[in-house]
Amino acid sequence: MDRLAGPPTADTPSHTLSGNRGYPAAARGVVRRTAALLAAAALVTVPLTAGTAHAAGEGLQERQWGLATVNVREAWETTRGEGVTVAVLDTGVDATHPDLTGSVLEGKDLVGFGAQRGDPAWARHGTAMAGVIAGHGHDTGDAHGVLGVAPGAKILPVRVLLEEDDDARDEARRTRGDALAEGIRWAADNGADVINLSLGDDSDSAHPDPQQDAAVRHALRKGVVVVASAGNDGKDGDHVSYPAAYPGVIAVTAVDENGRRADFSTRRWYATVAAPGDDVIITEPDRLYYEGWGTSVAAAFVSGAAALVTAAHPDLTPAQVRQLLADTAQNTPPGGRSDALGTGVVDAAAAIEMGATVRPQSLEKGVQPYPERYFGAGPDDTSGGFDWLALTGAACGALLIAGAVALQRGARSRTH
Repeated sequence: MDRLAGPPTADTPSHTLSGNRGYPAAARGVVRRTAALLAAAALVTVPLTAGTAHAAGEGLQERQWGLATVNVREAWETTRGEGVTVAVLDTGVDATHPDLTGSVLEGKDLVGFGAQRGDPAWARHGTAMAGVIAGHGHDTGDAHGVLGVAPGAKILPVRVLLEEDDDARDEARRTRGDALAEGIRWAADNGADVINLSLGDDSDSAHPDPQQDAAVRHALRKGVVVVASAGNDGKDGDHVSYPAAYPGVIAVTAVDENGRRADFSTRRWYATVAAPGDDVIITEPDRLYYEGWGTSVAAAFVSGAAALVTAAHPDLTPAQVRQLLADTAQNTPPGGRSDALGTGVVDAAAAIEMGATVRPQSLEKGVQPYPERYFGAGPDDTSGGFDWLALTGAACGALLIAGAVALQRGARSRTH
């Protein structure tokens, strides 16, 4: 993989950005590249293909179609995510990026080696995800750069993996196999309200890891929403991806600008919702902007939406936030859900509106496992078996939300 050192030149292979109407001519050339993630142990690549855009970032906000798709501007009338912290478990985040300055907290490096600030293979993917979640633009009137879904939220960076082209990635796989599980726990114990996992293992050998499963349960029991990318294996067999498939996680598939499933997006039983994940403008430490794709990006959109819902309704549990996002999704597939889109494309404003009608619940005793044919409870599950009381409570909560959604949608239809 070649690393781009600057804006495209006449000698640089180019690809035209889709829908260039009104976009500065200097920003139209793009070069496609793959920025794959390679974590320690069981995690493998979650590709992010991108191309260069204009270095100063002029006009990019006009091209951020994903913000309209998830209905953020209406949501911003209530909140922009202030007071909420989103942990980005990734390759690191560039806290000095102009679109993120002042929004990145001191985090944790659980790898401890590999590329450092200034190196080409440092913090690219993590910075991109942070920008989708909480970018606030820069310069007068936020006219330049990109806006995230929750521009008022804070980012807590947790480095749990290395970039694909980091020379130390093989060593990280051998020696830091527990980094993801450790990172989930650390984030949950150090102020995260939402955990974004734009990563995963969807290889032929993918399987649940008891430590990771237990770490997710730990976070959920502490009231932390957990979001993960569903996988980019849609063209190669739709293999199950972890951590997306762990119980309680909001697993996110990807759609394009027309609302159709992106062809790379994994279709599986654990899909919760969908979000923009194709031709999305992203940030990187080199101060250029790129056009990215992947369920990684889609997960970041949903983490931003979860941050908005949490900011508006801080007393709701992770299960309730998950249910709200699922029940208020738009473009719902026939039958109510599908493995390709979950219950549909996230609508942040609708989830916030419906959240006002939901009575907060106490945190469930434990997160219920999927049926035994998938995998059982993690070793940190203290329920001592199948907790029918917790399950009944969760089911009742889901029914209440669903009923409220139905009533609200009926009211809307009568007023239009």
